[in-house]
Amino acid sequence: MRVRLFLILPLACCTAASALTLLPLDSRPATSTLPAQMAALGGGPVHLPPAALLGTAAQGADPAKLLDWLAAQPKDGPLMVSLDALGYGGLVQSRSSRDSVDTVMARLQALRDWGAASGQPVYAFIVLPRQPDAVDRARNLEVARRMILWAQEGVFRELHVTWDDALPGSPSPAEGAALAQDAPSNVRVYPGADEVLSSLVARAEASTPAPLVVEYSQPDRADEVIRYEGIPLARSVALHAAAAGWQVVAGQPEPIQTPFGGEGVRASDAATLTLYVYNGGDPRAAALRVSQLVRRGPVAVADVERVNVGNPRVWADLYTLRRPQDLSSLAAWGTPGNNLGTVLAHAKLVAGASASDLFAATQDALLAREYANDVVYSSQLRAKFRALLPDAKIPGSDAPAVLQRLAQPYFPLDFKVRYTLDSAAFPWNRSFEAELQLRASEK
Repeated sequence: MRVRLFLILPLACCTAASALTLLPLDSRPATSTLPAQMAALGGGPVHLPPAALLGTAAQGADPAKLLDWLAAQPKDGPLMVSLDALGYGGLVQSRSSRDSVDTVMARLQALRDWGAASGQPVYAFIVLPRQPDAVDRARNLEVARRMILWAQEGVFRELHVTWDDALPGSPSPAEGAALAQDAPSNVRVYPGADEVLSSLVARAEASTPAPLVVEYSQPDRADEVIRYEGIPLARSVALHAAAAGWQVVAGQPEPIQTPFGGEGVRASDAATLTLYVYNGGDPRAAALRVSQLVRRGPVAVADVERVNVGNPRVWADLYTLRRPQDLSSLAAWGTPGNNLGTVLAHAKLVAGASASDLFAATQDALLAREYANDVVYSSQLRAKFRALLPDAKIPGSDAPAVLQRLAQPYFPLDFKVRYTLDSAAFPWNRSFEAELQLRASEK
């Protein structure tokens, strides 16, 4: 079976679960197909625009065509939408666009009208652009302020205002803090961009708050300001947890002795997720600790030690211990905020899903996808690929075949079932992200 979850989403006639409509930031797998794959965990239909309608680095989306697509979708559930896609054409274009506030607002007005006519809740997000790429920062900030007013009026069920890639000296954290001061309760302000649609999916599909325990591999470094966030790691964890619907609690599930020997977990703690944040230290000790935690209850792992690459030793040891398949979620692909937001959104959807054969298969395939992308590609293959083929030579080349040859020693992946590499692609003609399609078969 070829695993392309966004193409095998369940049909509306086959499930009573609610439908979700997603309008992503752009066409990258992390911002579009990954949130859709997470949404599929709920068992309902997921409406996602084709990649050709979404923006790339070189060409922004046409907001009018996105709205036409949206108008043609069944109004059978909540909408999760990137305001930057509709207002500017995508994340890259939100930095480079010279359109006026009035022009951007005119495009967004159509979304306001859609929400009023459909009667469906709208979950939206908008990004404060990174410095120094933004050509009209004041314009972006004013549009964000007006979206907060829309949220106050009830246009949005929730609005998430996030800031992108805040290096030292970036005004974004201060801008975000100022916006948060007078924001209504349905507005959340925190660092992020690529992972925010996934958080909105979790807010819409798994809205019941759930308890979360956080454990760091290096607790003494949890209060350090992390790169691209502009805030301490522990603060970022708290903000991303709240964005996905978690309630951070103190302590951790206490092990108990079962009647048959070995460790169990108290029933009152069974729903508590442990988020294990790898922020450095002994990789082997971290893997052993995660393995111990998995025996006690649900665990998610966010690797934030470095940016855009995980720690290979941590994941090699976890794979040897056969633990990735037992996690609620894992992430190691991007910035600390990317990884925290992704892992917490995925885990929240797992916590809120109903057990079924469909859920079990979808979850296993999603974990395998995350491992293949975050560990195999981002942490192992990307550097090897770049040594053979620089980004400038990717367009028009045999780059997918080169990547498949490099990847062969890393497959198959053994999870609940076995996954082989079916195909590889570079959707943005660059090596930062690859799209690995897996084929599942029984062991």
